[in-house]
Amino acid sequence: MNWIKKGNQLRKKILEFEDRRLLFNCFSMRDLWMKLLITLISIFYFTTLNYAQTVDTIYLWPDKVPGENKPKHEPKQTANTSGHVVRLTDVTNPAVMVFKPKASLNNGAGVIVCPGGGYRILAMDKEGYEIAEWLNTLGFTAFVLQYRVPNKPKEALYDIQRAIKVIRSMAPEWRLNTSKLGVLGFSAGGDLSALASTRYNIESYPKMDSIDSISCRPDFALLVYAAYLDKGINRSLRPELLVDRNTPPMFIFGTADDSHGNSSLVMATALRDNKIPVELHLLPEGGHGYGMRTGNIAAETWPALAEIWLQKVVNNE
Repeated sequence: MNWIKKGNQLRKKILEFEDRRLLFNCFSMRDLWMKLLITLISIFYFTTLNYAQTVDTIYLWPDKVPGENKPKHEPKQTANTSGHVVRLTDVTNPAVMVFKPKASLNNGAGVIVCPGGGYRILAMDKEGYEIAEWLNTLGFTAFVLQYRVPNKPKEALYDIQRAIKVIRSMAPEWRLNTSKLGVLGFSAGGDLSALASTRYNIESYPKMDSIDSISCRPDFALLVYAAYLDKGINRSLRPELLVDRNTPPMFIFGTADDSHGNSSLVMATALRDNKIPVELHLLPEGGHGYGMRTGNIAAETWPALAEIWLQKVVNNE
């Protein structure tokens, strides 16, 4: 949960209590402080619930990382205090971070979350961790992908394809159904998710081990304000995106005032032309890069729509 949101909630509670005391004289100061104490305890309790789970990190390439010249090392992380976004860059040892739902909620499906960042950085919290925690509440096991950046889109495709294979190879560990593993990408991560959904039959890198014999086709895909899917003066679908009758079903969300908004339209059109189930939502405004944080109409709209779509896909409706 966002710390700013918690602070606003606490401030709202304080104002509510003060209003009641001043206007109605219903509470003594003792009552007021007792209420505040209960509020603080509640915030601590729910914070503990949200962050108590252990997040496992699984590195995708145990030995040599194909296409990587740098030695493996920890990525660089910087925090943008103005936008409250944790940025990750200089990724040389790609990995997935595993966020597990409560056992009682586990629906047997998994989603690989691909943060955006223009293939330069990864917006790890806004388009990664926060999304994973939301997916957990819906029963999904979430895998936040740390793919290679900066400026390595070809190698990033290796990473997501390998991630799909590795997760399927370890599916029993998370009680996953191997035929219910999808991808969810934002901005550049949406481009990467689209590539994974349309180039799964092409061997992007040489086989490293037996895991690479496993299918890397996602079973479904969600593209949220995806970027870079169009090309040329006519802004048509990029030829690298090989949409055909076997492309997985997709949920696509964007806004008309996003400079990358055409990406959503051309992908949806290609899916429709190939008779692939697609759900497209295009809001008039909302911009780009909003994740699911409050204060933006698009950010507050897409999760509920995606939840309904995901439940239908998982239940084969």
